[in-house]
Amino acid sequence: MSQIDPGTSSWLRTRNDREALRLFLDHGPLTRTRLGELSGMSKPTATQMIARLERADLVTPVGEVAGSRGPSAVSWGVRGDRVNGVAVNMLDDSIQAVLVDATGIEHPIVDLPVAGERRSPETDIGRAVEAACAAAGSDRATVEAVTVGVQAAVSRDRDELSLTDSLPGWPSTGSRSRIETALGVSVTLENDVNLATMAERAVGVAQDVDSFAFLWVGVGLGVGVDLGGTIHRGAHGSAGELGYLTVSAGTGDPGAVTTDLLGSQVILSLLGNPRGSYPRDVLALADDAAAMRTVAERIALTIEPVLVVLDPAMIVLGGPTSLAGGALLAELVAARAAIGERPAPVIRLSGTGESAVLVGARRLLVEQIRIRLEEHIPTD
Repeated sequence: MSQIDPGTSSWLRTRNDREALRLFLDHGPLTRTRLGELSGMSKPTATQMIARLERADLVTPVGEVAGSRGPSAVSWGVRGDRVNGVAVNMLDDSIQAVLVDATGIEHPIVDLPVAGERRSPETDIGRAVEAACAAAGSDRATVEAVTVGVQAAVSRDRDELSLTDSLPGWPSTGSRSRIETALGVSVTLENDVNLATMAERAVGVAQDVDSFAFLWVGVGLGVGVDLGGTIHRGAHGSAGELGYLTVSAGTGDPGAVTTDLLGSQVILSLLGNPRGSYPRDVLALADDAAAMRTVAERIALTIEPVLVVLDPAMIVLGGPTSLAGGALLAELVAARAAIGERPAPVIRLSGTGESAVLVGARRLLVEQIRIRLEEHIPTD
């Protein structure tokens, strides 16, 4: 976008049009009268803003609103087919993906198996984008941004991935740039637990706390740390990789790590079903009192360093194992994590459910898409 001198008529028009677009995005379809009320502009000015946004293919008439007197008023809404994104969650045995548009409308989530597939960053994400667009009935050409949740430590500045064994075919360096070059889209790679943590802050149980830690208990372990609404990633993107923490209690192995206490195969064995399918068969946890107590004790042990070092206002339990244990598991963990004179920590079950990673990715993408839409506003 070219530089516009502040205070000129072009600058004022662009500023007004951006404000109008944000109002459409925040409030949904609006009439000329309602846009004028929300923006503080006169009806003629509101009409001009709508006309300019319509010429830029950013808004379109979407219906009519009946008035108490006189003819019905036309309402305009943001075009959901102008700029889109795709949210991706890289799992051990599949890839989840969903189309994201500026309006935040829910689109179908697709789940792509990866067994037997040729794997690479660009191949995996290319499949995900194509499938998400097909499921939503959207043109692939509208996709300009992709956010990918990965089970890895992500150093975004250096485009590096580390501490992962779930991304076959993905190099430790350069995965993001390979996807961007091959697909022609802007790519954000982010640790999956960090994305789930963002979702919990935005729409889950941690919306009103100053700080919290999100413990993901799934195939592996990880913790997302939110300090005042900001994710703490560490110097190399590896903050929160709790699954690599050495802990001998409960294992008999002085070299054991926390994943040896709470990894998916360990949980299935506790339930007497070591050959079971995860996460489906872990749902039996809710009906196994002995296993529930053991899992609660192990989670309390695992979060001890988090409580001592960070002292967060809340610990949120997420991931398939935590969701299977439900609110009762959170209560059992809180009781076991109370030590000495220290107050019992506030432990809550995640409010974002099974799709927490995609919810977090969608939140990032919606804002990116809105910024890109603003860039389509004419400046002269």
